[in-house]
Amino acid sequence: MTANGWPKVPLDKIVMPVQRPEEPVTGKVYRQIGVRLWGEGAYERDSIDGSQTQYKTLSRVKADDIIVNKIWARNGSVAVVSKDLAGCYASTEFPLFAPISEKLLPRWFHWFTKTKGFWQQCDEKSRGTSGKNRIRPDQFVKVEIPLPPLTEQHRIVARIEELAAKIEEARGLREQAVEEAEALWGAFAAQILRELGEIQRKRMSDICEIRGGLQKSPARLPRDNPTAYITVAHVQRNRIDMSVPPRFFEVSPAELERWRLKFGDLLIIEGNGSADQIGRVALFRDEIENCVHQNHVIRARPNRSVAAPEYLNVYLNSPLGQDEVQRRSRTTSGLRTLSVGRISEIEVPLPTLDEQRRIVAYLDELQAKVDAVKRLQAETSAELNALLPSVLDRAFKGEL
Repeated sequence: MTANGWPKVPLDKIVMPVQRPEEPVTGKVYRQIGVRLWGEGAYERDSIDGSQTQYKTLSRVKADDIIVNKIWARNGSVAVVSKDLAGCYASTEFPLFAPISEKLLPRWFHWFTKTKGFWQQCDEKSRGTSGKNRIRPDQFVKVEIPLPPLTEQHRIVARIEELAAKIEEARGLREQAVEEAEALWGAFAAQILRELGEIQRKRMSDICEIRGGLQKSPARLPRDNPTAYITVAHVQRNRIDMSVPPRFFEVSPAELERWRLKFGDLLIIEGNGSADQIGRVALFRDEIENCVHQNHVIRARPNRSVAAPEYLNVYLNSPLGQDEVQRRSRTTSGLRTLSVGRISEIEVPLPTLDEQRRIVAYLDELQAKVDAVKRLQAETSAELNALLPSVLDRAFKGEL
């Protein structure tokens, strides 16, 4: 019994197990359903032919079914099936239950699956049931849920969804603010570079030493000289992502001397399935000591007597520079690629070093403001993320 007098009811009193088994047929396509962790809901997986499953039967799901992932229910992998997923199929690892409509509103249970209290109950009832801590259907239905009358379930669900919509709207506005700030930086960068007019342009190969990276292979398994290397994941636009742990492979002392990255090197992604990510560039600032780069990352080392590394980084990440990158890239099997040769052909407007530094200083100041907006967004995002759990806690205590 809750503080406000609602009974806590085990699920076996308000749901019924359902089975709609079908034997898979070769030549028939089956839409598959999966369930995300931590109450994030069900989703449609890749479809399969009937010949591609090891299961003797598959169960067809209907809208408002409760679907349970036996293995990961303890991590919140339980959901209510939405209308757009009706007609998908689940394996026997995903038992199904139907709410008794006179007692349980499906959306009431949908929101309950997003609570820590529900996840904790699933975890407790999964322990020791098998080597993988699967939850058995007979244990799942012992989970208890606060159950007000249907009219009250409807009222509270409507209030939850009203507040959830406002939270999502606020999150969207904050993300939009970051996107607009980043777009503003790009617009100013493009304007400044266009104002350079008919200034001389130099090919990258004339102002940089350009080199591919080292290829990972079984022969490079770390042994005597394990060396950190930069991967594609490290090279984000305009920055090295240090949240990605460094990886290591074997590099001889002579190779390290030849390929070691230096402060001011430009790192350029040579291939990506996404057109807007191909050729993204980061300036290496000694984030990792004695570091090399893998073969999917191309290094450009500027001649500092004519080109400031920071200026080249600004140009290549600007809309004008990215247009050049796109024009030079090629598509092979859906993957857009660059090469040392194509990067060498990119032409860069090259003012004096003093002018390059002035442009960089101005855009760095603007970038600092963009970064401030991002930090604010991250802080408010954390606050927003805490709002929905608070709303749900109040809702299932009868305080909403």
